[in-house]
Amino acid sequence: MKIYLVGGAVRDKLMGLPVKERDWVVVGARPEDMQALGFRPVGKEFPVFLHPETNEEYALARTERKTAAGYHGFSMHAAPDVTLEDDLKRRDLTINALAEDQAGNVIDPYGGREDLERRILRHVSPAFAEDPVRILRIARFAARFKHLGFHVADETYALMRGMVTAGEVDALVAERVWQEMVKALVERTPAEFFEVLRTCGALAKLFPEINRLFGIPQPEKYHPEIDTGVHTLLALNQAARLSPRPQVRFAALTHDLGKGLTPMAQWPSHRGHEQRGVELVDTLCDWFKAPNDYRALARHVARYHLHCHRAQALRPVTLLRVLEALDSFRRRERFEQFLTACEADWRGRAGLEDRPYPQADLFRRARTAAAEVDAHSLVDAGLKGAAIANALRERRIAAIRARIKGQTP
Repeated sequence: MKIYLVGGAVRDKLMGLPVKERDWVVVGARPEDMQALGFRPVGKEFPVFLHPETNEEYALARTERKTAAGYHGFSMHAAPDVTLEDDLKRRDLTINALAEDQAGNVIDPYGGREDLERRILRHVSPAFAEDPVRILRIARFAARFKHLGFHVADETYALMRGMVTAGEVDALVAERVWQEMVKALVERTPAEFFEVLRTCGALAKLFPEINRLFGIPQPEKYHPEIDTGVHTLLALNQAARLSPRPQVRFAALTHDLGKGLTPMAQWPSHRGHEQRGVELVDTLCDWFKAPNDYRALARHVARYHLHCHRAQALRPVTLLRVLEALDSFRRRERFEQFLTACEADWRGRAGLEDRPYPQADLFRRARTAAAEVDAHSLVDAGLKGAAIANALRERRIAAIRARIKGQTP
């Protein structure tokens, strides 16, 4: 029996990055050998065991064989005669097909160290094409490591395009695509996830609402980058700068979906894209079975991001109407997330990434002023029913008007 540290832990050690979790491969052992040593079996589809003290995962060396279309169509073989090289060959990228023995020696049968030095994301073998999830994984690694200069190898892109053409991507279920996308959203440059999918042709299959934005023009006066798809990814990366929360990043990604349905005769104007965008957010979230917090924030940003941008020009009554629509008095945290996503949209424009966004503070001041109005005093004054609601609204409008003019109501 020989035990090796494998995969991301070895890769990150070589890159000087912190190792967050460690995975191990055991060569020359049977399941009963592991259990005799106190390891607890947890794998359902293949033999994986938890260390009796550290709870880290130890997997028996194994090989896989494609038996059907999609990412479930595999048979697995684990036995004492499976070598370390056999096990590493089934992995996705060369930089993940690395191992370290107990003496600290790195085993690198497929050129992973050289690809680390050259900053290349390259498939290990043609077996990469057997699992469409690997397209999502390589796009996610691109999002994680782009800031370090990594790029996808040309031959790997060619393989991925062939997989899309062959229909392998069509076998991906919505829930798995969503899981991988959310993981990509929390990476350093999440827009790269969608760039890679677009380059290989998978974006049109998996995220058609986002893919159709590319090539659609916007007024150059407001959008120097012109292309709506380019702007969308710029806004997504700005959201990554401003917030670690994937919900905010998702809202920035989907804020302009409605522009994909603007009739060509109206380009580059996109009047009414906000409401169309809400409908598309719902369609996308229905398909992916997205959690409610993602959907709710994305709907608000799609519908009201232009109101936020025009905050200085809005009348107090309109400011209050938007604050009420956002449920800002009860959901303060989501209101702040809304403002952050709107700021990401504002900054997601070529050459304008660092311009200030005072509109957010104006909306905050308006909310604070309205929230400070005392509803109990209206009851004490003898008002009832609808009269209370009407008076509260009028006082809130007056408070907003006074506050945004710099006066204390």
